[in-house]
Amino acid sequence: MQESPARRNWTLAVVCIGTFMLMLDISVVAIALPDIQRSLDTSLSGLQWVIDSYALALAAFLVTAGSLGDLRGRKRLFLAGFVVFTLASLACGVAGSIEVLAISRALQGVGAAVLFATGPALIGAEFHGKARGMAFGLFGAAAGLAIASGPLIGGALIEVADWRWIFYINVPIGVLAIAVVLARVPESLDKRARPIDWAGMATLTAALGALVFGIIRGNAEGWTSPLILSCFMVAAALLAAFVLVEHRLGARAMFDLSLFRNTTFVGMSLLVLIANGAALPSIFIETNYMQNLLDASAWEAGLRFLPLTLALFVFGAVGGAMIGKIPFRALMGVACAAIGVGLALTSLAGPDSTWTVLIPSMIVTGAGMGLFNPTRAALAISVTEPARAGTASGINESFQQVGVAIGIAAIGALFEHRVTSDFVASSAGQQLGDSAPGAGSAISAGSLDAVAASTGSFAETTLDAARNAFVVGFHEAMWVCAILAGLASLIAIFMLREKDMHSTALSLIPPDLDDPEAAEPAGPARPESLPEPEPRVAQPVA
Repeated sequence: MQESPARRNWTLAVVCIGTFMLMLDISVVAIALPDIQRSLDTSLSGLQWVIDSYALALAAFLVTAGSLGDLRGRKRLFLAGFVVFTLASLACGVAGSIEVLAISRALQGVGAAVLFATGPALIGAEFHGKARGMAFGLFGAAAGLAIASGPLIGGALIEVADWRWIFYINVPIGVLAIAVVLARVPESLDKRARPIDWAGMATLTAALGALVFGIIRGNAEGWTSPLILSCFMVAAALLAAFVLVEHRLGARAMFDLSLFRNTTFVGMSLLVLIANGAALPSIFIETNYMQNLLDASAWEAGLRFLPLTLALFVFGAVGGAMIGKIPFRALMGVACAAIGVGLALTSLAGPDSTWTVLIPSMIVTGAGMGLFNPTRAALAISVTEPARAGTASGINESFQQVGVAIGIAAIGALFEHRVTSDFVASSAGQQLGDSAPGAGSAISAGSLDAVAASTGSFAETTLDAARNAFVVGFHEAMWVCAILAGLASLIAIFMLREKDMHSTALSLIPPDLDDPEAAEPAGPARPESLPEPEPRVAQPVA
């Protein structure tokens, strides 16, 4: 059947819209957390679940969703993903409690996983040769634009309406996109696709859920309490079961364990997990500092993140141009080191600082994130033969989301613990006695003024102690993030090896073997018997 340019363009447009929506819902929520906290009267751990439930569901269902789309039809599953994402967005908007919001966010994550897994495959089925490279360039731009513009868009919506509109806005867009999918997008599937690894998905999801729950509830329950220790033991047992299941399934497993024999693949997976575990939590904590300590509105906070946004865009282009000219280990090492230096620069901020003190940190951090994104995407598909590139990229994307979920949980727990302990040790905390730990927890969630007002005659002393404790927690959390980024840089330098690369063809999208316009890759030739994988484009680090 002859290709229709209009049909191709409709497919590209609706996939880019879906990608923009799901990526926006990663970054836009951070700017709304203080408003959500006040509206639903929740703790910091409740706010962590708003982000983590989305990331966990996205990580757990990503690879499975891709397999299901290959088997049952990508258009059909993409349509189902849009329906789930749209309805879950509506449920988030009407949520009356933090528990309902977290559950709705998890459902959003399921829909997002389906969209993110099947969207690139729909593009790959419609575009070939040079046009495919252009199409995936636009796809990647939509993802990067959503991540970078999230704080600004979220701030604008909250300014003119309230936090619920960051979710409501998805509904009319989703309905329109569903109509376009039904009318304009053709069906495609892969008859050679592997069956779905339900056992692997179930054990991985349960393991990650137990681990994150234990980390988030550790401060409240006690790190040595039976509940928390049980969570960690269950998580360890389920992760072991997951590895055993994947080993026994072999070629039918969702994670191809044989890839982990490659040192560079192991290094790439570790540094992506650690770098994302540093970058996203830092934005979560920095937003908390800007809105709750510096009293910036959501709109003002979104505007003040523009230095990071602009640096990310500029250095994203620079990073893309450097791929193939500079070794991966150097690019990734410099990117992660820049993220670490940028996060360390937040130590310049104090209780009475203005927001401009964060500008150097934002520029350097944004530069590192910009370099990281295209390099990671190219590395993910260059570390193995073309027939397994989609699998390698899918596994790597899962590591990214796991890093986000664990990082938000762990860094958030550290921040809450440090703020609480510092406030309890202060003179104001000692006057509050047994109620000081609860006040400290509320301060970590942003309720500085409310805690101070509740103390009556020594409100001013309490507010000073609360601000100082908040900054102490902010500095410690950001320094841990900076150290993690530095660790990721060392992993890049010592574990990314050029000899492990399958090919020096560093294009993000593998050329189409059947298309005469496709460029021949440098390095080892592709075996003619191997099928070309459906390309999977990776999510940016932040």
